[in-house]
Amino acid sequence: DVKKGAQVSWITVRYMVSEIQYGGRITDNRDRIMFGTICEVNMNAGICEPAYEFYSGYGLPVFEEYAKHKEFLDGYPEVDPPEVFGLHSNADIIYRSRQSQQVLNTILDIQPRGSGGASGKSPEQIVVDMANDFLKRLPSPWKLDAVRDQMKRWDDKKPLNIFCRQEIERLNVCILLIQNTLKDLKLAIAGIVVMSSDLQSARDSLYDAKVPAKWQAVSWPSPTMGLWFEEVIMRQRQLDAWCREDRPAKFWLTGFYNPQGFVTSVRQEVTRSHKAEGWALDDVVLKTEVLKQEKHEIDRPPSEGVYVFGLFLEGAGWDRTRQRLKDPLPKEPPRELPILYVTAVQGEDNRRAAPGKSKEKVMAKYDCPVYKYPKRNDINWVFDVQLNCEDIEGISAKNFWQLRGVCLLCSVE
Repeated sequence: DVKKGAQVSWITVRYMVSEIQYGGRITDNRDRIMFGTICEVNMNAGICEPAYEFYSGYGLPVFEEYAKHKEFLDGYPEVDPPEVFGLHSNADIIYRSRQSQQVLNTILDIQPRGSGGASGKSPEQIVVDMANDFLKRLPSPWKLDAVRDQMKRWDDKKPLNIFCRQEIERLNVCILLIQNTLKDLKLAIAGIVVMSSDLQSARDSLYDAKVPAKWQAVSWPSPTMGLWFEEVIMRQRQLDAWCREDRPAKFWLTGFYNPQGFVTSVRQEVTRSHKAEGWALDDVVLKTEVLKQEKHEIDRPPSEGVYVFGLFLEGAGWDRTRQRLKDPLPKEPPRELPILYVTAVQGEDNRRAAPGKSKEKVMAKYDCPVYKYPKRNDINWVFDVQLNCEDIEGISAKNFWQLRGVCLLCSVE
């Protein structure tokens, strides 16, 4: 009873707010963690002090009169800087850039399609030229029977090899669709076959340098046709080399349809390799470590686990010398993380280091979520990476980087 002089149990207050009254309605796991962090940082005994401020210029009104209360709140800035919410100033740049891109895309969508461009070519001729270029560069589809025979040479019962075959089958569908659509589109423009609604939609998308809806339905989102097509080629090269030459030394995680399945396959393989020791899949957790090596310095796979690359760090920078998170430079875009070592260990056993690394002093870890795309939700979540960090500005490392919204992205577009 506070009236009798008892102290307020802020732990209880935070739990009631973040886990029951409001947090209980949050369905996304990462959103619930973020809300709990906000409550933990801001709901404490200091909030009762008259001079308390959430951020410079963001104090609390302590007036009883409505007019003074409203006048105080009207003094808040009209546009809140990202630092108010614990974000870095670069977050505003990223937000404005994406907002501008949406506006430009809308303007492009409502533009009338003229009879010809600056080169004098008609829209149909421009699309035909694009189709010829794509068909020339498009890799040949796999023969799936040959793929299955080839995978048997590398033990097709291993989880990662099964995963590789599944990825090839999915990408093969995409390659065949691209090939057939482009051939039919050329015939339709020439008047040999009927221009169906799907072909017309593909023609309009190609003219606007966008990915046709039918192609995107069997692939992945991308802002432009050029970037998307280059990714098709890069994905095919990785999987084809894996199929022909056995497992690569390092994996481009972005190049998979199902990166969650890739991580699960890693857990399964490590667990099976320790079957004699009684390991069970339910008791195994992922263990990650950022290495100092760059991707061009890795020429052989680890004895256990995998090396992955292609992850971009958003909301923070990476100190390569001290091997920990740091604040990014102003106006610095998301940078690619060095090689990441991914393996599995029993329970919370974090004593095992990466190959070739000695044990170091234990320091704080931030569970950084990895997402396939910039849109953060449970569907795009892949797994969590443990990143070294340290306390900053009197806030615990965990809370500081959580408020920063730090995450790893397989694709920044």
